[in-house]
Amino acid sequence: MNKASTQQITTIPAPPAAVSPLRPARRSEHFGLLKKWLKPLASLRLTVGLFVLSMFLIFCGTLAQMDNGLWAVLSGYFRAFIAWIPFQVFVRFGQVFFWFPKTWYVSGSFPFPGGYLLGGALLLNLLAAHLVRFRISWKRSGILLTHAGLIVLMLGELITGLFAVEGMMVIPTGESSNYVIHTDKTELAIIDPSGPQTDHVVVVPGSMLKQRQGREWIRDERLPFDIEVIRYMVNSSEPRKVKPGEKNPATAGVGREGIVDEERPGRGVDAEQRIDMAAAYLTFHAKDTGASLGTYLTTPWIDEEQSVKVNGKEYRVTLRLQREYKPYTLHLEEFRHDLYPGTDIPLNFSSKVRLIDPEYNVDREVLIYMNNPLRYRGATFYQADWIRSPQGDRGTKLQVVTNPAWLMPYFSCAMVALGMTIHFGMHLVSFLRRRTTP
Repeated sequence: MNKASTQQITTIPAPPAAVSPLRPARRSEHFGLLKKWLKPLASLRLTVGLFVLSMFLIFCGTLAQMDNGLWAVLSGYFRAFIAWIPFQVFVRFGQVFFWFPKTWYVSGSFPFPGGYLLGGALLLNLLAAHLVRFRISWKRSGILLTHAGLIVLMLGELITGLFAVEGMMVIPTGESSNYVIHTDKTELAIIDPSGPQTDHVVVVPGSMLKQRQGREWIRDERLPFDIEVIRYMVNSSEPRKVKPGEKNPATAGVGREGIVDEERPGRGVDAEQRIDMAAAYLTFHAKDTGASLGTYLTTPWIDEEQSVKVNGKEYRVTLRLQREYKPYTLHLEEFRHDLYPGTDIPLNFSSKVRLIDPEYNVDREVLIYMNNPLRYRGATFYQADWIRSPQGDRGTKLQVVTNPAWLMPYFSCAMVALGMTIHFGMHLVSFLRRRTTP
């Protein structure tokens, strides 16, 4: 009987399978999923559609300036997420170009994407297109740099719209100024001149006066009296004499001698483009008894401060353009308004000012002229206008701009120019090489 042979079989374990790290795989899957979701947002059709909507918004905003102020259109159309476009805009277009009757008026409006919404959508569209379609390489460096410049430009406009502030500093020759006036805002200043060296001033924003028209009185412990807003006008005519039999709302102050008429806000297409001059008829009431202290006409048209007496103490009131005080002073030493010989064509506007800032121990002369502004402590002073009078030029008007993004357009233009130069330069070199190759 054959003895069966036995064999001991040793199983050699197989080497462990190579396990790829899970994190890179997940990242790839997540990026692929992100690209899938971003693909509709990166569509070229969406880009064209957003450009068409933007052109329509610009068209409507331009027409709206025929009936509204420039600042109102800017804030209501281009610096807003939703713009309410009145149907009257298209009627005005027809009245100008198709001889529609001037008496036609259509009420109502419709919502439309505003500048912020369209600009944000274009920015997302551009970023999504880069993530989905474009690859980072030297050959595409010009396009990438050009698009980056456009992104910087769009972000600069956003920052400008949110944080930029414009105003005007008016300085008669030989005098000084330390405040900037904002021509698109007003404030009611109540001045207590009893201080030995300084006046105590309390201001009420013009926007509050407009909101309280015909409504609840303005009451505050810092005010020496309560304020009742009888009527507030965003823009008004220069005071005129009261006609016989005409009712004058003013019962006190210089308003008894003149009256103003309400006008529509200034339009950006006006030839003069003068600023809006608000006006308000205000009744002041004693805090303790509520007795009327008189109804006053207040408006920037009236240069002088009007007197209001409360319990034997005198206060001065004035409706003025909003002021922003600076910690430094500009003294106008000389203003020049030169013309070409024998013409009325301006040759030169310039203001020689002395900048005095005790906080930083600054005392120096600066010449401000066209294309040569003064930049100091975040503000830029441009030569913009001058003070006119029958006796001749009396001083200067400097436009003051505070814009944290003022350098971004320069960087954007440089980036776009460099990007286009690189892109077309590479194509030109490639083309020339192909032509010289036998």
